[in-house]
Amino acid sequence: MAARDAASACSTDAFELRHLHLALRVAFEPPGRGRLQGSVRLELACLRDGVAELVLDSHSSVQVESAGLAPPGSRCLEDGPELGALRPLAFQSRPFASYGSALHVSLPEPLTCGDVLVLEIAYRAGGGPGISCLDTYQTAQKERPLLYTSGFPVLNRSFFPGFHTPAVKSTYSARIQVPDGFTAVMSAITWEKQKDNTFLFKMPHPIPSYLVALVVGDIVSAEVGPRSRVWAEPCLIEAAKKEYSGVIEEFLTTGEKLFGPYVWERYDVLFMPPSFPFGGMENPCITFVTPCLLAGDRSLADVIIHEISHSWFGNLVTNAHWGEFWLNEGFTMYAQRRITTEIYGAAYTCLEAATGRALLRQHMDNTGEDHPLNKLRVIIEPGVDPEDTYNETPYEKGYCFVAYLAHLVGNQSKFDAFLQAYVNQFKFQSITADDALKFYLQYFPELKKKGVDTIPGFEFDRWLNTPGWPPYLPDLSPGEKLMKPAEKLAELWASPDHNMEAIKATDISAWKTFQLVYFLDKVLEKSPLPDGNIEKMSSLYPKISRGQNAELRLRWCQILLKNNHDAEFDKVKDFLHSQGKQKYTLPIYRAMVSGSETAQALAVETFSATAPQLHVHVQNYVKKILGLKTEAN
Repeated sequence: MAARDAASACSTDAFELRHLHLALRVAFEPPGRGRLQGSVRLELACLRDGVAELVLDSHSSVQVESAGLAPPGSRCLEDGPELGALRPLAFQSRPFASYGSALHVSLPEPLTCGDVLVLEIAYRAGGGPGISCLDTYQTAQKERPLLYTSGFPVLNRSFFPGFHTPAVKSTYSARIQVPDGFTAVMSAITWEKQKDNTFLFKMPHPIPSYLVALVVGDIVSAEVGPRSRVWAEPCLIEAAKKEYSGVIEEFLTTGEKLFGPYVWERYDVLFMPPSFPFGGMENPCITFVTPCLLAGDRSLADVIIHEISHSWFGNLVTNAHWGEFWLNEGFTMYAQRRITTEIYGAAYTCLEAATGRALLRQHMDNTGEDHPLNKLRVIIEPGVDPEDTYNETPYEKGYCFVAYLAHLVGNQSKFDAFLQAYVNQFKFQSITADDALKFYLQYFPELKKKGVDTIPGFEFDRWLNTPGWPPYLPDLSPGEKLMKPAEKLAELWASPDHNMEAIKATDISAWKTFQLVYFLDKVLEKSPLPDGNIEKMSSLYPKISRGQNAELRLRWCQILLKNNHDAEFDKVKDFLHSQGKQKYTLPIYRAMVSGSETAQALAVETFSATAPQLHVHVQNYVKKILGLKTEAN
């Protein structure tokens, strides 16, 4: 049994959540403020005798209007029938943490183990950190506002009161009424439009609450595969269709070959407004992604492979609490790189992994290797926001640990078979590292007999509980045939007596995104370059200096700042105005703050202009970088 989730107040020890149903009306009045009004119904089974109170996770921005108990024998059905006369219940909201509150609901009499009840909470929501509403000018179409929820990791408690811990999974359904001219989309298998612009949704597989997601806006869809469509605002739909038509199915079928059946039926992609803070959010059935992926040449199309891999690792098998986040991300990074190896080959995958390793190195250099967050198993103390523990470690160090487990097996096909067995064993469950590693040793008894979990320097306990650089690094040498030319070219640019003839002899026109990224990372490491070289590089490589590929734009902006090439600082400003992705935004602000006075002034000016379009978390992170006062959620 997993330790209690310190980030949740809910009554997981007393109740099993069997189903939740949302019945909500969405309004956009006053302008710029999206509001939800309605109810959440919870079907619960009591787990022990004598329970007289239910505690739910909620948020100070949620206005609870009433709590009621349905008559005995009622069911929390997805088509949303009236429950009859509800028995009013007393409730009280109490402080819990900076990121949420605890809703205490008193029951009329103590329950007996096995009792089933349906509870309805009527409430209003809006303005909390999990609900973002963009005014018309903040959208791509600029005609209607757009509302979206972002539940990861603990933000959905401002969307609806419930069991907001990844340890709890349940099926869900929803009835969402939206204004005319708007469409609602959710992370559900069934999508049905009824009269009065009401949309019905059903998710028949149990999922954790952070994966319940809603978008309401002027959005349309286009089919791009036998079980996939893209969603976007009308002005982006053709670009989205062009970028992903015929692409997603290959990723899905490769994942199925490696990890077992894709259980979620559909895999749709919804292109969010530019302010969306994540590269992607792996909501079941529909991944929310940044429009930065619309590079126009499919050069970033494979970024979606990471979110697809979450269909097995994270969504199907889930970390039981946020201190075990590496289980979601470490296994997903490994799965992503298995898919890319199958499709693009080992050299490409190793190059991409080298880029990830460089990000991990950069992170650990910034924080210090011994920082307690540089462990795989993080201890999240009560009151600490799990969002504040987020970093590269669970992704890249987690990937190294899973790769080490594969290395111990010594046979790729056998380890692929283990991953299928792992998914099958734990599907629709929430687990800890102890569960995963116990199953690994049971699956490979010969490794257990060898005591591979206690090899000095590589002990499983050290991997989990000791901060620092991974004890084992996967062999990335197959990527050297792509890395070496990039390294050599970067050295030529950094040389004081640079040889333009040799530089021009290296043709980068056929280089894929991650080879160019690797090259730019090396240039950044060697910066500042000799005088005049940045100007020459900008002129010679318009694909980099004037392209729309966001990964390249990020690196180019950092290079411009580190070389104080203020003649092109407008490109830094333009990139920050065009998107609000956390991964891109924060490094650029850090580079500006550590740069020249001109760069520092640009940082303040740009943030002042773009703050309203940024997610609240990204706003607060930038404020910290700029030394400004942050706001509580």
